[in-house]
Amino acid sequence: MKIHVRNNVNWVGKIDWELLKFHGNEYSTHRGSSYNSYLVQEEKTVLIDTVWKPYAKEFVENLKKEIDLKKIDYIIANHAESDHSGALPELMRHIPDTPIYCTENAVKSLTGHYHQRWNFRPVKTGDTLDIGNGKKFVFVEMKMLHWPDSMASYLTGDNILFSNDAFGQHYASEHMFNDLVDQAELFAECIKYYANILTPFSALVEKKINEVLALNIPIDIIATSHGVIWRNNPVQIVEKYLAWSKNYQENQITILYDTMWDGTRIMAENIAAGIRGADSAVTVKLFNIGKTDKNDIITEVFRSKLILVGSPTIGRGITSATAGILEMIEGLKFKNKKAAAFGCYGWSGESVAKINGILEQAGFALADQGLKCLWNPDEPAIEQCRNFGAAIAKR
Repeated sequence: MKIHVRNNVNWVGKIDWELLKFHGNEYSTHRGSSYNSYLVQEEKTVLIDTVWKPYAKEFVENLKKEIDLKKIDYIIANHAESDHSGALPELMRHIPDTPIYCTENAVKSLTGHYHQRWNFRPVKTGDTLDIGNGKKFVFVEMKMLHWPDSMASYLTGDNILFSNDAFGQHYASEHMFNDLVDQAELFAECIKYYANILTPFSALVEKKINEVLALNIPIDIIATSHGVIWRNNPVQIVEKYLAWSKNYQENQITILYDTMWDGTRIMAENIAAGIRGADSAVTVKLFNIGKTDKNDIITEVFRSKLILVGSPTIGRGITSATAGILEMIEGLKFKNKKAAAFGCYGWSGESVAKINGILEQAGFALADQGLKCLWNPDEPAIEQCRNFGAAIAKR
């Protein structure tokens, strides 16, 4: 299947309706995804990226229906990660000498992935590739967005930015264009994608976007590597990225908790009640860490100005689910956020101190030293939880 994008540019990728997990089991894809490959046919024919390895043979067979593979003059590999390059070995069996344009880092990465010495043509920011009819590709390195080898490719004349992983989302749709899909679903997947993948590189995101804008080039379409193609007001997603890259937060407090015998859950719910009583304007959300998708939790942490993390003490520590989400939070390097801890205990009570230590190491400012409740909360303890929430809200 191909989808017409503009003039002599067509999408020739794969929509993966069945995908539930990505990056191994590290990213949930509730709405599937797509692997976007593009065929550009001017005086020279260019293929931009391929698809994930499980669909390699299907991809090549479908591509044969669109074009004689030997008529592909150049391949552009914007990124070496397997979901972009997985069909390259199958494709290169048919056209082994076709030049592959990519960054120097991508040469190392693609060679490391596939152990093949293809006809690599390394490029850097500002390099161009003339494809005839007055059109050319301009390459822009996107180092660490989100791999060292990443780049974007801009097609003059058609004014299309092939943006690689930037501005994408894991979202399967038969429509493939931003103006044809459910907008709430689309932007929910966009912010989830940014929060879980690009947050650690936010300073680079802002810098790279400003670098591209400084080129003063018209961008009519942003053709991503995953999800929809932005053809209607594509600058809207650029503006979102600029906002998200600047230590983003909304007027939201998110409470994350795990619980063994409901004590820490009762604490969480009453802390939430205290927050709402003190500040009716703030959004308060509660999530049981052990029962909620971890990537959805991370998205809510990204939105929050403050998080509260609760765990009972178990084995002089915290529950495994709490440890897991805190490990993710620490790795994502959130900025400009506050936090506090809480939890029930029976005799030793180390959980709050342990959570505090991880939160501080993750870069959160502690809004409070935390709250512990012995055994299941009684009425005085419940009142203490409500007061704790109210105090947090006022801070």
